[in-house]
Amino acid sequence: MNNLDILEQILAAKRRAVKIATEEIPLTQLSREAAGVRRSAQPHALVKALRENTRLNIIAEFKRRSPSRGLIREQASISAIARDYESGGAAAISVLTEEDYFAGSLGDLRAARQAVSLPILRKDFIFEEYQVYESAAAGADALLLIVAALSDESLIKLRRLTEEDLGMDALVEVHERDEMKRALASGAKLIGINNRNLKTFEVTLETSAELARDLGKDVLLVSESGLHMRADLQRLKALGFDGFLIGESLMRSERPAEALRELWS
Repeated sequence: MNNLDILEQILAAKRRAVKIATEEIPLTQLSREAAGVRRSAQPHALVKALRENTRLNIIAEFKRRSPSRGLIREQASISAIARDYESGGAAAISVLTEEDYFAGSLGDLRAARQAVSLPILRKDFIFEEYQVYESAAAGADALLLIVAALSDESLIKLRRLTEEDLGMDALVEVHERDEMKRALASGAKLIGINNRNLKTFEVTLETSAELARDLGKDVLLVSESGLHMRADLQRLKALGFDGFLIGESLMRSERPAEALRELWS
């Protein structure tokens, strides 16, 4: 089974979960809750953090497991690790909230929000407006939009709702050149380049290096996957990257704060 099959399975499971959620909390109620949370939240907190810091900006990720890597740290405390990330100098925190394949939850995101003041990115498979309001209501400052999982129309609609209506940030994720073109055409100004090939699982930082070419200065770039060494981060920063999303190596560390400091300091 290849990664595209897994993506379709994840999306199918997510559609079922969203359907159940809408039956429990109607969209009208959820949108009111989201608006209430956003009224007191800092607008575009993730973009601001990436622009203002001059050092190596790390978005430290919390995830218990993944389809490609299996179990990472299933019983980890989100509150404790989020505080470790904050004390270790993370620019922001990414929280996996997908239940079936990553063992995450919106409860994890809420716990992280209560534990730290850093910008929080919701990492999930988002394809409906309901999920955007859900993210805002749970306390997320930003969310992930995966180009490979969305039509052009949906990508534009969800990005606008996230950024223009709710004052959050959309990290628009691409894996290849055609997806980069689609992301730029949608108006995305915060783009994540995932170094993992969707078809083969292979990870190479050359994906980030290649896709970053010829992009304007008005686009903020985040490199994702396969980042383990400070030298790699420095190289990509010199190529124009503003942030680095790192999860597995930090989650496997017994001292996440120290591991984080070693990467950026």
